[in-house]
Amino acid sequence: MFIPSHFVGKSVGRLTKKECIQYLKNCKSMVGLQQIHSQIIKIGFHQDIDALDKLIVFCADTSLGNLPYAERIFNYAEYPSLFIYNVMIKAYAKNSSYRKSILLFDELRIEGLWPDNFTYPFVLKSVAQISNVSLGKKIHGFAVKTGAEFDCYVCNSLMDMYSELGQLEYVQKLFDGMPNRDVVSWNVLISGYVKCRKFEEAVNVFYRMRSENAIKPDEATVVSTLSACTNLKRLDLGEEIHSIVRDEFELGFTPIISNALLDMYSKCGHLSIARQMFDEMPVKNVICWTAMVSGYVGSGKLDKARSLFERSPSKDVILWTTMINGYVQFNQFDEAIALFHRMQIQRVKPDKFTLVAILTGCAQSGALEQGRWIHGYIEVNRIKLDAIIGTALIDMYAKCGCVVKSLEIFNRMNRHEKDTASWTSIICGLALNGQTDKALVLFSEMKRDGFRPDDITFIGVLTACSHGGLVNEGLIHFESMKRNYQIEPKLEHYGCVIDLLGRSGRLDEAEEMIERAPNEDIEIVIPLYGALLSACRTYGNVKMGERMGKKLAEIETKDSSVHTLLANIYASANRWADVTKVRRRMRDAGVKKEPGCSSIEIDGNIHEFLVRDTSHSEIQDVHSMLHSITKVVTDLGELQFEEDI
Repeated sequence: MFIPSHFVGKSVGRLTKKECIQYLKNCKSMVGLQQIHSQIIKIGFHQDIDALDKLIVFCADTSLGNLPYAERIFNYAEYPSLFIYNVMIKAYAKNSSYRKSILLFDELRIEGLWPDNFTYPFVLKSVAQISNVSLGKKIHGFAVKTGAEFDCYVCNSLMDMYSELGQLEYVQKLFDGMPNRDVVSWNVLISGYVKCRKFEEAVNVFYRMRSENAIKPDEATVVSTLSACTNLKRLDLGEEIHSIVRDEFELGFTPIISNALLDMYSKCGHLSIARQMFDEMPVKNVICWTAMVSGYVGSGKLDKARSLFERSPSKDVILWTTMINGYVQFNQFDEAIALFHRMQIQRVKPDKFTLVAILTGCAQSGALEQGRWIHGYIEVNRIKLDAIIGTALIDMYAKCGCVVKSLEIFNRMNRHEKDTASWTSIICGLALNGQTDKALVLFSEMKRDGFRPDDITFIGVLTACSHGGLVNEGLIHFESMKRNYQIEPKLEHYGCVIDLLGRSGRLDEAEEMIERAPNEDIEIVIPLYGALLSACRTYGNVKMGERMGKKLAEIETKDSSVHTLLANIYASANRWADVTKVRRRMRDAGVKKEPGCSSIEIDGNIHEFLVRDTSHSEIQDVHSMLHSITKVVTDLGELQFEEDI
């Protein structure tokens, strides 16, 4: 039995309440607590409120305690206090048992207890985590009835919940109605706008905070506002905040603020300033190494990024993922895979973002075997198939042509594991593989299940209609974007519709659609003319092809494909003089036709071939095999010809 030394020799039966509480105060482990608890039960103090408070506080502690044991004590308590309820609600929320936390909130009210300002924050956090807006509004209503809404602590928690749920109008309304605000109130409003990608509004709140001159910004204020500046690519605002920190901020350049500034300068393209800050830092943690590597990666300077990566004294999973993602982003998949394998050798456990980066690389390069290996790794290591991992797997298999496998993964995900990106990925995958009917059926299911399509979803839907020749249905979906979902069609959507109309021979309507497309930058409409030129060639419409060709000549595009299409249109009409003119214009303008490229995956390695490229190490064997296959095919063709005669 666990008994402190100054109680040795006393009879256990004579322990007092004061001595029991002292035991609990001095307890340092669950083993000791269980021994003390057994003695408390024996002497009949197990329902004493002070003893229960101490027992549950210790057991609910994430570092020393045992939550299931706390749960058992709580369940046997005859009259648990509000304090005990608050401790358990907080413990459940911190343990990601969000629904249990909310159930306890309901239970304490049934028991006749009134929540206080310590009850609401973790209940509201739980509501935000399960994304239940209606429940959040109900709890907000209860807080209003009890007057808790006017407590600054509770109001800040309500604002944070609504910002997590994307309900910014409620966040702003609560903030404006607060009789007293603290720095946390301002920080929650700024970070809420940042979370919802309303970066201009976030910066405006920061300036409002300074103009009202009531509360001084703290570290969290500066970091959130710098994040907004970074996303806006507003170097001028970032530099102004840098000056404010230097001249006015009492804490000065803390490591967190320095890292945020470094990240801002890197992502705004001012790598020289970022590097100067980095080099001048007296102490560098892995976060600043990651920010600097990320800056080089974002600018395409992979050699400098890798050099800095290798110099970093400590490498966490985020730094590894940043470098791997850089190689994927710039189509250096072999380097990405090599670094991933090295990461495993050094026993750094990849997170889901590392795996998504590799799966994205597999999708881009068609590396099916590597993708399957990553999928196996996910299953062997029992990594949860959430929306992020599931979407990446769906995309990889679809782009590698295994759409059945994509559907299998999608169907394995339950409703709570799916999001708009998951639905979009499978719809686009089916469309890409020509399965029009299935893509459109899933689009209907997506809407029925309450998921709101985004602009990328509509690219998949329009592509499916184009491949299936569903012209009228495609036009209906296109018009519904703005009418039903307030999504302004982008160039890609116009391109899909022009392709849809062009494939069906409705060339005049396709030309009208080009006129409707946004054309602030004339260069960006070139693909639309290219799509229509392709249709002109298919349907032999030389007159329209010439008209498109003249418009492209005015733009002076360097895109070889549109020049080639126009030349082919003239060739199909036997207008060889015009073909010569197009090719002469290409030569004079320095336009070169991009060489064709193909790739194949063998034993997990990607082999890429360009037209007239002889640099492959086994090119002689490739040519020899090609010659052998050609001879066999030729012989078979001659044999078939003789049989037909």
